[in-house]
Amino acid sequence: MSNQSLPERLMSWMRGRYGADELGNTAVGLSVLLLLLNLLVRSQWLNVVALVPAVYACWRMTSANVPARRGENRAFLEAIGPVAQWVRNPRAVLAERRAYKHLTCPSCKKKMRVPRGKGRMRVTCPSCHKKFETRS
Repeated sequence: MSNQSLPERLMSWMRGRYGADELGNTAVGLSVLLLLLNLLVRSQWLNVVALVPAVYACWRMTSANVPARRGENRAFLEAIGPVAQWVRNPRAVLAERRAYKHLTCPSCKKKMRVPRGKGRMRVTCPSCHKKFETRS
């Protein structure tokens, strides 16, 4: 029998494994949301469906294939894109939208921002250096 305590043995077992990330946290959140919905609906199949994302999140956390899990998480973060900012901090996103106007360069399609309330202004794209006029 080992002299290590249970937490030490778990830490030793988790060494080299992937752990938690945004995709796993989202899966757990979805599972909790479905379980709460099941309290209202009281359906056996919804109970089973709610466990699927939780099992998936546990599988991801204990996976030893770290590069594959990182790739999946990166693809997930690219897919949800700007929605993630709204979920994390909606106040900051609203303050940003009130203070700045977001533009797209007509030639290279690069996104940029200009301060609101400055009237008509000439903007230079930082990427392609094309100049164009816009209202802020």
